[in-house]
Amino acid sequence: MIWRFRGRTLDLTTRGVIVGIVNVTTDSFSDGGACPDPAAAADHGLRLLAEGASFLDVGGESTRPGSRPVTEEEELGRVIPAIDALRRVTDTPISVDTSKAAVARAALDAGADIINDVTALGDPGMGDVVAGYGAGLILMHMNGIPATMQEAPFYPEDDVVSEVSKFLSGRRDAALGFGVDPAAILLDPGLGFGKTAAHNFSLLRGIPRLAGLGSPLLIGHSRKSFLGPVPEGETPARVRLSAGVAVTALARTLGARLFRVHDVPAHLTALRMAEELLPV
Repeated sequence: MIWRFRGRTLDLTTRGVIVGIVNVTTDSFSDGGACPDPAAAADHGLRLLAEGASFLDVGGESTRPGSRPVTEEEELGRVIPAIDALRRVTDTPISVDTSKAAVARAALDAGADIINDVTALGDPGMGDVVAGYGAGLILMHMNGIPATMQEAPFYPEDDVVSEVSKFLSGRRDAALGFGVDPAAILLDPGLGFGKTAAHNFSLLRGIPRLAGLGSPLLIGHSRKSFLGPVPEGETPARVRLSAGVAVTALARTLGARLFRVHDVPAHLTALRMAEELLPV
């Protein structure tokens, strides 16, 4: 199971990878404002890499429930300086979390390697950008838009796994139609993006089916609300860490390969222990 993009390869056959989150937003749900300038983003990214992340995912627009979109100019003003700062200190692969083709193009010109698109090619120009640059592509499922997606999530016959599987398979076919290399594509079921807690757990149990679609599967569960309530005076980072680590280990045993997280050391330890226990 090889993931190939922009002249790079990651072998995911026997060892999964941790993706470190570098948010350069002001309003992300658990770490908005943590990287207020490019230097802080570079420092944070280097720390995540030292802790064991295999690549970094830079995001300049929050997609938390209830969030509102930012302008293209504002997003560019956040992510491009961060990528420039990171590229000055590391050659590690960089993913950009964006749904805008113009932002993707600028990010790839600045040295990014992968586009993490929560709208799965919702921008009509995104497929051509990814294919033209030979970039990696993460296609995610989202039911609705961030501003309203958690108001009343619904799936026909309450079969979220079938709906997400059908969607991701169709969006991968769309990417292939643009000329994206099939080996460059990852799939993400979009935990928390228009899903109830029950839907999220169904998707986790359905990982073998999702992983069977033919592309490596990425799980983005870090600090999300379905992992448990946060008592007053506590933080998601502290309260949800243990539950999130458990999900990483179990999801790996079910067939997921990549895990997008805030707290790299704990998740990496869980990932490697799960792999030690997998059948040879």
